[in-house]
Amino acid sequence: MKLRPVQSEMLRLVGYDSKRRLLEVMFNSGDRYRYKGVPPSKYEEMMSAESIGQYMHKNIIGRYEYERVP
Repeated sequence: MKLRPVQSEMLRLVGYDSKRRLLEVMFNSGDRYRYKGVPPSKYEEMMSAESIGQYMHKNIIGRYEYERVP
């Protein structure tokens, strides 16, 4: 999955696989996580949100199963 840079105080890179419904993010700390079962609409809303970090906190973190990517 290709990750692209985003303007965010929390995130450095974001990628999405619509077929597998996987959202992958790299935080500014360098930690990388993959969230499972994220619908395309949530990804699109996040990418168009005024604050990607706030959207992540309210709509992704704690709502979808995730794994840390080594």
